[in-house]
Amino acid sequence: MLRLENINKTYPTGEVLKDVTWEVKNGDRIGLVGVNGAGKSTQLKIIMGEVEPSSGEVIRPQSLQIGYLTQEFDVEPTFTVKRDFWTVFAEANQVTLEIEQLHRQMEIATIEQLDQLVHKLDKLQRHFEALDGYSLESRIEKILVEIGFASEDGERLVNTFSGGWQMRLSLGKIILQQPDLLLLDEPTNHLDLETIEWLENYLKGLSTPMVIISHDREFLDRLCNQIVETERGVSTTYLGNYSAYLEQKSLNSQIQLSSHERQQKEIKRQQEFVDRFRASATRATQAQSRQKQLDKIDLIDAPIANLKTLKFQFLPAPRGGLEVVKIKDLFYSYADKILFLGANLEVERGDRIAFLGPNGCGKSTLLRLIMGIEKPDEGKLHLGNHNILPAYFEQNQAEALDLYKTVIDTIHNEVPDWKNEQVRTLLGSFLFSGDTVFKKVESLSGGEKARLALAKMLLQPANLLLLDEPTNHLDIPAKEMLEDALQNYEGTVLLVSHDRYFISRVANKIVEIRNGELITYAGDYHYYQDKLHQEKIKAQKAAKQNKSKKGK
Repeated sequence: MLRLENINKTYPTGEVLKDVTWEVKNGDRIGLVGVNGAGKSTQLKIIMGEVEPSSGEVIRPQSLQIGYLTQEFDVEPTFTVKRDFWTVFAEANQVTLEIEQLHRQMEIATIEQLDQLVHKLDKLQRHFEALDGYSLESRIEKILVEIGFASEDGERLVNTFSGGWQMRLSLGKIILQQPDLLLLDEPTNHLDLETIEWLENYLKGLSTPMVIISHDREFLDRLCNQIVETERGVSTTYLGNYSAYLEQKSLNSQIQLSSHERQQKEIKRQQEFVDRFRASATRATQAQSRQKQLDKIDLIDAPIANLKTLKFQFLPAPRGGLEVVKIKDLFYSYADKILFLGANLEVERGDRIAFLGPNGCGKSTLLRLIMGIEKPDEGKLHLGNHNILPAYFEQNQAEALDLYKTVIDTIHNEVPDWKNEQVRTLLGSFLFSGDTVFKKVESLSGGEKARLALAKMLLQPANLLLLDEPTNHLDIPAKEMLEDALQNYEGTVLLVSHDRYFISRVANKIVEIRNGELITYAGDYHYYQDKLHQEKIKAQKAAKQNKSKKGK
């Protein structure tokens, strides 16, 4: 269907892709993985023809129809949902606009003008039929319901829907084009868990081959049957999902390292023989023969060392009291929306709580209330009385950095008594080395800003961490290091995240914000999912019994 053959891409700043070769066949669901800057999005842009490779080629049938869902959704906010769907069919859409305009003209036309307008209308309607317009209208109605909209939503403006619903609309427009191949670049960014799970299930139901870039490991696990890793510009293909890729990569590295070490040991043994008997009268010929054999050996390279990645740990902090946070009868509303309606929660030392719920339910607001940045309308909310030292990572903390400071000054200004060497050591653990520490914050990528914001958080000891979407803009290796640091952290953690894999590794309790209340599940994310499933079955049984009673 499509193949990338020995793709190389070099920019003035350096080589991004060196030897990328992989292919998509029918039935493939490929996950592209690699650290930030590895060239994943560049590969999709090369496939789409938006970027030209420096060498190599993309082999594909001329008739191949590709649907490309970018990180910026392709929607028109001022259109109604249906009108935005119609933009997919350019010619038919233009005809419908002209028909609508004619109808408006006919309402104010004179009798003399009306005959001419009716003739034009007849001509346009026949053109619309020739374009199979009524069938297109039916397809729009079908996709509208298929992606979760109600039929009446078709007349609502696009800008009245959340980002998650706009993603559905953008995807629906792509599906309407009946693509032979789907390219999805970070499709789960900024979506809540409910929408991510909807997207997973929807994509599972499609037979269309797809290539997915995502830092959501759970998403890759559930959808992909192949992983293509790009490391130092070179691509490697692994069969299976993300977990299978990790196992295969680890096994391959062990086998390669073992083979490399055995070969090196044998080479050393043979070389010692050659060096020892090179000048021997009786064994010089044998030594020369072995040297020729050594010269012909195909060397087995050592496995590429693990790429340098984020590595840090949280500073030790004094042990706090058993009661860390207490919320009692919390009422809070914002912009005429009631977020909390008599909510209660007790957080104890050692809890690692993930707050879950749809976008807009109040997760970030709750962290701000706990920090005292927002004030409750009613009720009590306070930190424990005994030695609680909080640290807060805001969702937009990376954007809140001073853009005109350098990386090193951002840290130095927080700890003026630190020596240069101390600051650079800290920054080095967050992958800021060499001249990168003198870069202005405004020139950093989203991932670099997120790392710098995390580094700032480590400058003071804390036994209570409040983390609002800390993994935004982090690549997978950086997420793994943050997970490791949190697992080794001895304090209390309250976090908001849409990354299910991250939540699974870090949280030991789940608190769902539901109908203004805080519902506690005393277990990890998988325990929470099991409990939700049980609640759903129980509700279905109760509904069935009620229906049966009413029938009697």
